[in-house]
Amino acid sequence: MSSDGSRSYPHLGPLQRLMGIELETMKNSHCVVYVDVTEEHLNKGGVAHGGLHATLLDTAMGGATVASLSKEEWCATAQLNISYIEAAQVGVRLNCEARVLRRGRGLAHVEGKISDNAGSVIAKAVGTWGIWPRRPSHLKK
Repeated sequence: MSSDGSRSYPHLGPLQRLMGIELETMKNSHCVVYVDVTEEHLNKGGVAHGGLHATLLDTAMGGATVASLSKEEWCATAQLNISYIEAAQVGVRLNCEARVLRRGRGLAHVEGKISDNAGSVIAKAVGTWGIWPRRPSHLKK
């Protein structure tokens, strides 16, 4: 994982760690995360569950937004629209890349894409993140 000393310490939460999601990079309004699909990620149909895709996209797109913030600011997902394009099988690495398209004082518009290790697009998303001028007190160090 590389970082430019991001304004918010780049890390993943317990849910992402439990799911096996790893952080590759988070800097300059850009974030990349990945996961290797295992049996535990499968739905009843035998392919990666859509919740895995949603978590990957929300994590990367939120990370891209966090990487655009000043030290004092904070954000949260306001809207996330996902298009599921292809199925993912066990053993496939899903790479999720996200970037902020436009950022204002109170909103960020973000896009994300999941691709497999062969380069096939698995899912795409666009979303909106709300931005606050100050971090919640429970997040201050």
